[in-house]
Amino acid sequence: MQDLHPSYQKLFKEISAAASEINQEIYVIGGLVRDYYLNRLTSQEKYDIDLVTVGSGITIANAVASRLGTKNITTYRRFGTARVAWKHFVLEFVGARKESYRSDSRKPVVEDGTLEDDQLRRDFTINALSWSLNRWDYGRLNDPFNGLQDLKQQIIRTPIDPIRTFRDDPLRMMRAVRFASQLHFSLEPETRNAIEQSAERLDIISGERIIDELNKIVMSDRPSYGFSLLFETGLLSRFFPELVNLHGVEEVQGQRHKDNFWHTLKVLDNVALVSGDLWLRWAAILHDIAKPATKRFHPKHGWTFHGHDALGADMVPRVFRRLGLPLDERMRYVKKLVRLHLRPIALVNEIVTDSAIRRLIFEAGDDIDDLMTLCRADITSKNDKKIRQFLTNFDHVEKRISEVEKKDKLRNWKPPVDGNEIMQICNLKPGPEVGQIKSAIEEAILNGTIPNEREAALNYLNTIKDRYLQAGNSRLDKK
Repeated sequence: MQDLHPSYQKLFKEISAAASEINQEIYVIGGLVRDYYLNRLTSQEKYDIDLVTVGSGITIANAVASRLGTKNITTYRRFGTARVAWKHFVLEFVGARKESYRSDSRKPVVEDGTLEDDQLRRDFTINALSWSLNRWDYGRLNDPFNGLQDLKQQIIRTPIDPIRTFRDDPLRMMRAVRFASQLHFSLEPETRNAIEQSAERLDIISGERIIDELNKIVMSDRPSYGFSLLFETGLLSRFFPELVNLHGVEEVQGQRHKDNFWHTLKVLDNVALVSGDLWLRWAAILHDIAKPATKRFHPKHGWTFHGHDALGADMVPRVFRRLGLPLDERMRYVKKLVRLHLRPIALVNEIVTDSAIRRLIFEAGDDIDDLMTLCRADITSKNDKKIRQFLTNFDHVEKRISEVEKKDKLRNWKPPVDGNEIMQICNLKPGPEVGQIKSAIEEAILNGTIPNEREAALNYLNTIKDRYLQAGNSRLDKK
């Protein structure tokens, strides 16, 4: 730790001094130590630092906060832990513990322990590395399970028997895959075998904890690697059967369809190359989710998946709800992209009408660029010539979209005449005729009958209002 950035050096010296004043052992453990040896530390980012002490985490946190001159401290007396925020650091203090589990519970029996006890309860060897901040051996690395060697070999391994590790806390199986995905590490064979044998234990873990780990996998540089590990170890089927159902290839009369599971992961990777947006990545994960339900074989046309875009959009809220993802505008965004993901490919024809372009812009709104990103990512083939042709076609579509948008200004379109104005101009009360008139004006703009301008919309309203007024009077007479 000699070459740490000065901001870390200053902080650790202050923590060491505070610990010395109250005669309490203190160690930096976990992520920061691991990331230091992986050369992943920067001085600019906000960094959470885990510190373990032999004694009270709250007592030493108060001593450190006082020495740093900050009152930004939060204590959790039930757990004996505390958090101190200082500059761009967040310090998490916990007393060293040893844990034991009963076979019928995932909640451990916790007792005070030594540093060695605390390292034994860590999930992986690379997260059990620690540095002493004590004055008698300041800076010494404690590495009881050869975690440094595992970092060099790029493997994820548990400190103790992996079967016991995962049966004690099944979420560690998700964490193993998450770290492998984030760090581009492999699972050590015994650790991987233990996950395969213990996968059903994941069923006792809450959806909230699972989705937190899954989203970290989704946000990794190459998320397909993490998903492939989830799939191959049997974890994915425990919580995301819809995605697993995409796997497999059928053959009829010598005709095969592609494996939509591996295709989906390729699309996800393609999106990850160009966007760090979590929800665009989720749109990639779910864009073909309804293909198993819509798969049909036709002797003349081969395999078809007609309507998988619409059915997939209908499935999005159910998947989000079951996985514990947010049921708000983020879900609606994913649903929209899934519903529209086939539309741009239908516009590659040279003679496609402006009206079709307008309708796509109108429906996609400000998400049109993300939709096109998803559609480009959806082009997967082993035939490079075919991919180049599709990308050229999309260049043409994007050019047409830009031209029509520049002319008609339909992105995030708002009616040039609202319902209140329609009621005032037509002397109408609230009723179906108001909505019908609004829809008629909208259709006229989308069809290119009138420009997307207020004056043109008002003039058009005056030419059609009598027809709707007569229809409304007729409806009232029948009552």
